[in-house]
Amino acid sequence: MSEAGFTVFLVDDDADVLKALARLLRASGFDSREFASPMDFLRGHDASVPGCAVFDVAMPDLDGLALQRTLATKGVERPVIFLTGRGDIPTSVRAMKAGAVDFLTKPVDADALLAAIAHAREREVREREARAQMEAFVAKLARLTPREREVLGHVVAGRLNKQIAYDLGTVEKTIKVHRSRMMVKMGVRSLAELVRMAERGGVQAPHR
Repeated sequence: MSEAGFTVFLVDDDADVLKALARLLRASGFDSREFASPMDFLRGHDASVPGCAVFDVAMPDLDGLALQRTLATKGVERPVIFLTGRGDIPTSVRAMKAGAVDFLTKPVDADALLAAIAHAREREVREREARAQMEAFVAKLARLTPREREVLGHVVAGRLNKQIAYDLGTVEKTIKVHRSRMMVKMGVRSLAELVRMAERGGVQAPHR
């Protein structure tokens, strides 16, 4: 993903700071969208756009940490960098525990901000890929019949076909058919690939 495909959402009630940050980012090749208040941001934010957010900590009505929590309650996983006019260790600790990428003090060092954005970009790519993989897995899982879903759980648990047949009260030949169809629908060619996919998707082995 190039810088031009990664948008930095800037939220600061100081117009001069907002303008300076936007100028820096555009000079560095990033797209940016500026918002003068948290409420403007919430109204105009598009969660589908790849990018990160830069929030001022101290803003009226809704401070930066509260804005971060609001995104989280909406299920939006947007990497956040915080800016503050003063070094506040307890606040920075809370921000980092809540998943902030960085906590920078104003006036912001350009190199430090760009480094934090680069880190946020790497995190956003990883998280977006993980979400895409999970969505693909869930879609494949939904294509399985109830019996194929049962067989999947047993296969992931390391059970042999004859053991699965005994547990499910059927014959081994039938299990082989279900297993073959399940592997095709899940789009895997090996047991190891299926196990890795199932582990990422949180598939639980059946209780015995």
